[in-house]
Amino acid sequence: MSNHVIVEITVVPLGTGATSLSSYVAGVEKVLEKYKNIKTMLTPMSTILEGDLEEILAAAREMHEAPFLKGAKRVSTRINIDDRRDKAITMEGKMEAVKAKL
Repeated sequence: MSNHVIVEITVVPLGTGATSLSSYVAGVEKVLEKYKNIKTMLTPMSTILEGDLEEILAAAREMHEAPFLKGAKRVSTRINIDDRRDKAITMEGKMEAVKAKL
């Protein structure tokens, strides 16, 4: 059974020896290139994913591993899942619902 969800994921490499993390973020984002069925939105503080829960969880696992492959000694990953089952949700739909109330 497919479960269409919206997920916010933040992957933070620690022990990198530098304050800039953009190269690590780029590595995390590159993981998503092979997941063609996942819609993505990079934000200044996280990445938003939309698609099937199982596929997103597989991608999240790879995203978590990416900084280790670039030399990070520790990685902290936060995942927030919006799983609504009474009706279909999309990133755009959630944004439009708020804008309509402004």
